[in-house]
Amino acid sequence: MRSAAVILFLTVCATRLIAEETGYASYYAGKFQGRLTANGEVFDTRRFTAAHKTLPFNTIVRVTNLKTGESTLVRINDRGPFVEGRIIDLSRAAAAAIGMVGDGVVRVSVEIVSLGDGETYHHGGYAPDLFNIQAGSYRELTNAEASRETLKSVGFSAVLEPAGDLVRLIIPDIPREDVLLVKAQLRALGYFDAFVRSR
Repeated sequence: MRSAAVILFLTVCATRLIAEETGYASYYAGKFQGRLTANGEVFDTRRFTAAHKTLPFNTIVRVTNLKTGESTLVRINDRGPFVEGRIIDLSRAAAAAIGMVGDGVVRVSVEIVSLGDGETYHHGGYAPDLFNIQAGSYRELTNAEASRETLKSVGFSAVLEPAGDLVRLIIPDIPREDVLLVKAQLRALGYFDAFVRSR
């Protein structure tokens, strides 16, 4: 359930919310690894996250490099960038996914996939809730292995789990705040029946 503050934020911003915008993207330097983001998470350059000036935290957006046409999904967990003309600041993993690491700054489009809840995280012994996501199940081991390699090629560490006559394809240890992002990424890859499982 959304907090009153988030509902107020969405009400105030509703007339200014733009479903898609274009501008320049940059990505975080390595010195930010391990620091706290604006929503209270520990920044990890290997996760698909980004900073945006106004979108609610946990909003999922599709970022497309307008030079190459490559796109990726990221979750907003920080504020910025605070450089004129730039509209989003990506983690290095996200920047690599759209081929912009060499350029550093590229022109992109940013499209809202799902609006976030604005939730923040408080540290002090905080340990993330982790979940497993089942991307699919297969009768043939070779099909399961092929799907695992497909997911590996785009950065997922999937594992195979025997289950009677089936082999399940599992993406383990996904932090709670990234579950919706990972499910959206899987849908984009054609895994429409992915679901969350307890660990």
